[in-house]
Amino acid sequence: MHTTLNNLTSSLPLIIKESGAKDLLQSVKAWIKELEPMEYPCFKCKYCIPPEAMSILTAKYPVMASSSLSSCEFEVSKNTWPPVAGEYIVLDKKAPVAVSTLASDKLSEDLAKLKPEGLCITGKTETENIGIDKIVKNVVTNPAINFLIVAGREPEGHKSGETLLALWENGVDKDMRVIGSKGRRPVLKNVSHADVEAFRKQILIDNMVGCKDVKKLVKRVKELSEKALSTVSSSGCGCHECHDEPEVVMLEPRLQTVTTVPKIKAAKPKTVKLDKAGYFVIIPSKETGIITVEHYSYDNKLLRIIDGKNSREIYYTIIDSKWITDLTHAAYIGKELTRAEMSIKKGFKFVQDGA
Repeated sequence: MHTTLNNLTSSLPLIIKESGAKDLLQSVKAWIKELEPMEYPCFKCKYCIPPEAMSILTAKYPVMASSSLSSCEFEVSKNTWPPVAGEYIVLDKKAPVAVSTLASDKLSEDLAKLKPEGLCITGKTETENIGIDKIVKNVVTNPAINFLIVAGREPEGHKSGETLLALWENGVDKDMRVIGSKGRRPVLKNVSHADVEAFRKQILIDNMVGCKDVKKLVKRVKELSEKALSTVSSSGCGCHECHDEPEVVMLEPRLQTVTTVPKIKAAKPKTVKLDKAGYFVIIPSKETGIITVEHYSYDNKLLRIIDGKNSREIYYTIIDSKWITDLTHAAYIGKELTRAEMSIKKGFKFVQDGA
C-alpha cells in the first residue's frame, strides 16, 4: 500500500486537470502520514487491492503508467554472464536454449538436475516487469541463446508468461508498457526500446505455459538445441565452439543495449557513532538453545533482558520496541545475533565482536 500511494504522488500530477485528481492527491498525501510500517511476505492473493487499483487507473490514463511504477534498478556486471543476478541456474553458457518456469520454482530445479544437452540457463519469472527486465538483459548479452521456452504455472494476476509472449510478438509502446499484456503492471523500467528490439530479433519463444512435466521439457530442450545447431548462421559457421565464453555484449553505445547503474565500492567507516539508546551484550546458551541479550545504558546500568530462540525474533523485538536508534548499530546487532544463533547450531564458541 505504501508503494502504491507513493506511486500516486508521482503520477497524479500528470493528470492534475482531470476531475477529482487534485483532491485525490491531497488525500493520498494524508493517507501516507497515517500508515504504520508492517513486515509481512506476499500472500499471493488472487486480488491484490493496491496494484489492481493502479492497473485500473493506468489503463484509463496510460500517461501515468511509466511514472507510477517504482524503478527497481539492479546492478549490471560488465565482465560476467549473466550480467544481472537472479534466482536462476546456469548450466552451459554456450548452449542455445533458455527456460523460464514462471511461478514453478521447483520445476526449474528439477530441470537443472537432469542437465539436458543444449540448456543454457533456467529459472523462474514471477513478475511482469522487473522479472522480464532481467530476462531481456541476460538474453541480449549472450548471442548463443536462440530459443526461450516459457513453461510452468502462470502467476496469478502478474501473468508474466503472457507478458513475455506479448513482448516478443508486439514489443512495447512509447511508455515501455508491453503491448497486449493483461498483467497488473507490464511496464519495463530497466531496459530500453533497443534492448527490447534486440531481444525480439535474437530469439524464438516456445510457448509451453502450463506444462509442469520435466520430461517433456527435457525433450523440448533437446529438440530446440538440435534445431539451433542445424541452422547455419549467415554471419558465421553456425557453431558455438569458436567462443570459449559468450561475450557480454554491450553493443554500440547509441543503442543503449545495456544500461548500468552506479557501482559503489564499500568502504570502512571513518567514525564509529555510538547509539544514544545504549549497547547490548549477547549471551547464547548451547544447553538451553536460548539467546539472552542484555541491554545497558552507557553508564553501564542494566535496562532490560531479552530472551529468544532465534536472532530474527530478538532483533525485531529490539527494533519494534525502539531500543535501538542508529542504523549501523541495528546492522551490527543483526550480524552478532546471527553469529550467536549459528554458534548454538554449529557448536563453536561465540565471542561478541567488540564486546
